[in-house]
Amino acid sequence: QVQLVESGGGLVQAGDSLRLSCAASGRTFSRYAMGWFRQPPGKEREFVAAIRWSGGSTYYGDSVKGRFTISRDNAKNTVLLQMNSLKAEDTAVYYCAANPACSGYGCYRPGGYDYWGQGTQVTVSS
Repeated sequence: QVQLVESGGGLVQAGDSLRLSCAASGRTFSRYAMGWFRQPPGKEREFVAAIRWSGGSTYYGDSVKGRFTISRDNAKNTVLLQMNSLKAEDTAVYYCAANPACSGYGCYRPGGYDYWGQGTQVTVSS
């Protein structure tokens, strides 16, 4: 079992930065790939970023490449999402999720993630 709690969301202006944090409980955290997804108002949930268990491989959605960075600290059971150069279209509820095993494009699909956090709201004003 892995429980996930996101934090760090808020209201910022376009061009600002924000860092989201996901705290995980459970001794098996380090075995999971971790992902961030987001759901804009009235839209489907979409992939943002993922990182494999070792941190050696990371994946990003096209809309955030070059602006967002995912990282993890297995010793602290934490996954971070550094978001720079935020845009109004980044406004969404952001979710942290845990995937028991993924690689490549498998990490992009929400269906492979077994555990989800409750989400944190990010609002970017233009």
